[in-house]
Amino acid sequence: MKLIMAVVQDKDSNRLSSALVKAGFKATKLASTGGFLRSGNTTFLIGVEDNKVDDLLNIIKENCESREQLVAPVSPMGGNADSFIPHPVEVEVGGATVFVLSVDEFKRF
Repeated sequence: MKLIMAVVQDKDSNRLSSALVKAGFKATKLASTGGFLRSGNTTFLIGVEDNKVDDLLNIIKENCESREQLVAPVSPMGGNADSFIPHPVEVEVGGATVFVLSVDEFKRF
């Protein structure tokens, strides 16, 4: 058995959640916050049998698309903000960061 931890952008969360339910996967959703852009994320915890891991990963890949987004940089902390000129920067957001962990034992009470 595997534990899949998938961190996805909030914009992709509802689409992924619906796709997981449709495919028969049970998941726990946790609200989380990204460090770089300080934006909202959702972390999915999904227990799955070894033979279903590839199916699950395909569902995540199909429903969590990466895209380019313009963001205004955060002013430097502790630095001189007088010379700081915030020019928008284009960064890639979205997609999913997925961890696949082996599970020694699983119990449901």
